[in-house]
Amino acid sequence: MKTINHWIHGTHQSSAADRRGKIFNPATGQVIAELPMGNAEDLEKAVNSASNAFLAWSKSSLTKRTQIMFRYKQLLEENRKILTQLINLEHGKVLSDAAGSLQRGIEVVDFACGIPHLLKGEFSEQVGTGVDCYNTRQPIGICAGVTPFNFPAMVPMWMFPIAIMCGNTFILKPSEKDPSCAMKLAELMKEAGLPDGVFNVVHGDKEMVDAILDHREIKTFSFVGSTPVAQYVHSKASENGKRVQALGGAKNHAIVLPDADMEQTANAIIGAAYGSAGERCMAISVVVAVDSIADQFRDLLVSKANALSIGPGDEDKNDMGPLITAEHKQKVLQYIEDGVSSNAELVLDGRSHPIASENPGFFMGPTLFDHVKTDMKIYLEEIFGPVLVIVRVKDFEEGIALANNHQFGNGVALFTSKGSYAREFVNRVQVGMVGINIAIPVPLSFYSFGGWKDSIYGDSNIYGEEGVRFYTRIKTVTTRWPDIKEESKIDLSMPVIE
Repeated sequence: MKTINHWIHGTHQSSAADRRGKIFNPATGQVIAELPMGNAEDLEKAVNSASNAFLAWSKSSLTKRTQIMFRYKQLLEENRKILTQLINLEHGKVLSDAAGSLQRGIEVVDFACGIPHLLKGEFSEQVGTGVDCYNTRQPIGICAGVTPFNFPAMVPMWMFPIAIMCGNTFILKPSEKDPSCAMKLAELMKEAGLPDGVFNVVHGDKEMVDAILDHREIKTFSFVGSTPVAQYVHSKASENGKRVQALGGAKNHAIVLPDADMEQTANAIIGAAYGSAGERCMAISVVVAVDSIADQFRDLLVSKANALSIGPGDEDKNDMGPLITAEHKQKVLQYIEDGVSSNAELVLDGRSHPIASENPGFFMGPTLFDHVKTDMKIYLEEIFGPVLVIVRVKDFEEGIALANNHQFGNGVALFTSKGSYAREFVNRVQVGMVGINIAIPVPLSFYSFGGWKDSIYGDSNIYGEEGVRFYTRIKTVTTRWPDIKEESKIDLSMPVIE
């Protein structure tokens, strides 16, 4: 049985922990590897390595950091196929989707290569007589990130390239369900010339996460996952004096107005709802359809969902792969049972798709509910599977009220051909990431990613300029160089610069 060990100080290192976790191939249901469920002793080794490396790395020139990051980007490009295959093998998403998610991670590396421009401070001459003032951004120290299973390449790359380019060292705890991609990312960083200890990878579950949260030498904590865990890590990390960015769950609405292009809209929503088997925090999981076009649009969705090819993600013919584990599949199936028991209309039942019974992997087909009410569990909670629900409204005003009243505020989309509706929507909707005729409005790397309400805890979005601010602290310096012959006297009053 293959064992995936920690990556500490530039080498693969075994764990002091006795517990082991299993890694599955979701398309076959077979166990393909195991990994240690690390503990505080393992973390201490990573912290010691990161702490020692920080002394030199934080003083390294921006030129050196940039050269390493450019080389890293080149290596990522050269290893696209290997990384994409690792994502497919342990997560199950189809190769084209895996490649797309990898590309979005590489775009953040692109951004990181240009960070020296954003680290420039400000200088004001002669703020007072003979007094100048300037500021600078400096690294914080050891940073840590805990990332989810659904994007084993992209989400880690939202974090560590920016932290490292800002002069910090970084400890990554990837999902224990699909860690091999993170290990390859670490190996490539070493190959790019990154000094040992600047980037470490540790494995585990809640025990390891708690050890990271409690460790006083770790200065920042970045997290992407479910809302209950985001709430937990935000509270605990804050109590321990860390900076925190904790991104939680979502229930992304797509509001479809009668003037929208029905064909284009249906194509976009099918891709956003069922891509990656719905295991995306930016997946569309609620269609808000205006009554006058609801029946027509539902029929279009059914037709397109039925045409999807479901199967192993390494087969090019397939549009959608399996769910990540048997346990997660069971959780999604329970939500379908909840929807049926709540008297929502089950239009498409993914449980009855032939793939669910014919294949030993963790497959199910696309599921669609109609006439869903806002007090139903399938509307209120994040399902994180290929389950789409339709809520019917009378008009635009009722649709925007639905999005605004939901506890989550991660992403939202409006489909319309009228600019007046679009402008009003952008102005009034209480959601962090907004798409107009775009179903998955994930911002590019030079903006930042983050929602509102229960979709985020902490006051910082992830990557972009927000990431640079998060991984640095500002120092402001006021200087005066008086003539040595200048007379001086003691003054106990608050200094006033004139």
